[in-house]
Amino acid sequence: MSSTPSPSSQTVRRRASRAAGPAGSGTAEPTIVRIEKPDADRKPSVSKVRKSTAPPRRMAHRRLVALCALAFGFIGCAAVATTVVLLLMEKSHIEATQARDQRFVDTATQTVENMFSFKQSNIEDSVNRFYAGTSGPLRDMLSQNNNVQNLKLIFHDTGGSSEAVINGAAMESFDDISKNASVLVSARVTRSDMNGNNRPSEPYRMRIIVHEDDDGTMTAYDLKYPNGGN
Repeated sequence: MSSTPSPSSQTVRRRASRAAGPAGSGTAEPTIVRIEKPDADRKPSVSKVRKSTAPPRRMAHRRLVALCALAFGFIGCAAVATTVVLLLMEKSHIEATQARDQRFVDTATQTVENMFSFKQSNIEDSVNRFYAGTSGPLRDMLSQNNNVQNLKLIFHDTGGSSEAVINGAAMESFDDISKNASVLVSARVTRSDMNGNNRPSEPYRMRIIVHEDDDGTMTAYDLKYPNGGN
């Protein structure tokens, strides 16, 4: 009976190995490369890139800015002041024009009152006052043929009195060249006889031309009866 060889008694062949490289060059020494392990607490260095910076700002011209602000403020105040002055001048001009127009109206109404209002005790004063407030064609008409004295005699002969009440007056137009204004006056005239008995009142519509002199004096320049008036 044949015996089976044990595994320990068998010769194991191993494959020969050698370092890479040409044969016969001898034993190659391995190259050792040391790699440092990065430290966990150490931050990796990052190369800083230098950024280009803007040139430094020039110092602000504070004095120039203040002068410009002051100049603009002065111009604004001057513009506001000019506007206010113009408005005040315009208002003053309007008020002056209204006051002058009212003077034309007052002169016309006073002329009508002087013409139709008198009493036996003041006929001389009433007629003289009416004549003194006239000019131009109206004054020429009264001064001719002794009309002023004749008017006084007529009032004396009637022996009565007269009173005019102004119902209304309005300025129609104004000529800046001749300085004449046309004023329409509406009035009612009540006459009484020598016994003091009143007659029925009569309406009158008269257009009084009022003239303004260079010194501002106003007088009745002419007298006209409009269409439909007495």
